[in-house]
Amino acid sequence: MKTFEKIYIGKGKKVANLDIVKVTCKLEDIQAIAYNYEGIDYVTFEVARMKTTDDYGRTHSVYYSKMNEVVDAPAKNGKKPRKLKKLAEVVDPLPF
Repeated sequence: MKTFEKIYIGKGKKVANLDIVKVTCKLEDIQAIAYNYEGIDYVTFEVARMKTTDDYGRTHSVYYSKMNEVVDAPAKNGKKPRKLKKLAEVVDPLPF
């Protein structure tokens, strides 16, 4: 199963009276997530509004998502999970 982990790399603040968010990130954090596609370097990250403003007036957080593969654990009792029967197999046909 795939899960995604958010790794926070910065914070930002909404600019007054505009629909702009100014963010600040460490350059080393940005360079660590950079990747190359067809000879061009890119950085992909997400900016999300925080539920509440922090002590410094910042309203947004900056993060990137890292995909993790999680191996499904076997059932607790060591048995394989049962497969459910299809509805058509369970219901008896009508007598007419």
